[in-house]
Amino acid sequence: MAKIRLDDLLIARGHFAAREQAARACIAGIIRSNGMVLSKPGILVDAELPIELIGLRHYVSRGGEKLAGALEDFALSVEGLHCIDIGASTGGFTDCLLQRGVASVAAVDVGYGQLAWQIRNDERVAVFERTNIRNADPEVLGAPFDLAVVDVSFMTVRNILIQIERLLASGGNVIALIKPQFELPPEDVGRGGVISEPRLHVKALELVLGNLRGTTLAAHGLTYSRIKGAEGNIEFLLWAQKTGICATIAIEEVVRQAHGQLDG
Repeated sequence: MAKIRLDDLLIARGHFAAREQAARACIAGIIRSNGMVLSKPGILVDAELPIELIGLRHYVSRGGEKLAGALEDFALSVEGLHCIDIGASTGGFTDCLLQRGVASVAAVDVGYGQLAWQIRNDERVAVFERTNIRNADPEVLGAPFDLAVVDVSFMTVRNILIQIERLLASGGNVIALIKPQFELPPEDVGRGGVISEPRLHVKALELVLGNLRGTTLAAHGLTYSRIKGAEGNIEFLLWAQKTGICATIAIEEVVRQAHGQLDG
């Protein structure tokens, strides 16, 4: 029986578009055959080998799925852009950008050693660990950027809007993940940090959009993440542009859609 590389077989069957994607899936341990995990993308296997994909994930973390959904909702192309990922962590957002053809990504995080090895070793990625974006030198990071993507925790996005302004080129875009539990005052955050009331989601988003008015960042779009956060929170993604014209943002409608899809 004919032999074929496992990654090539995965591509031939339409599971992935490129060897790099197939290799990541193998390494992640989601490729199985007859109950056995196949973790080596270059191994030779029978061309008729039965293959099962378990918990298919296209990115190194769930963050990649969140950003991918927003890029599709906003109909934004990132190909060839010079980008910065604020709060890179494992690298889900960065992975999504790389797979969509960006020219470069500055991956910034206050932590250390979290970034997935395949992201860290991509020649398009500049890694800035133990780096607090609030006091980082934009020039050292590689500013000005065409696009900033933001996924921060335990702080409000509002606290870094001024820094995002400084990092972006004129006409540059930012897509920020809005986590209501970190935008609301403590008295609005329930036990366990889970926000379930639509009115509080509206309030959190209004706080962020209200702070944009004191900057050169103009809101262009708002959507919700198709997957919840780790603790079960509904999250939102805001698109803004530096020196752009502000669009009308239907906050209540986006919140209604989010609950319609994700409640239950």
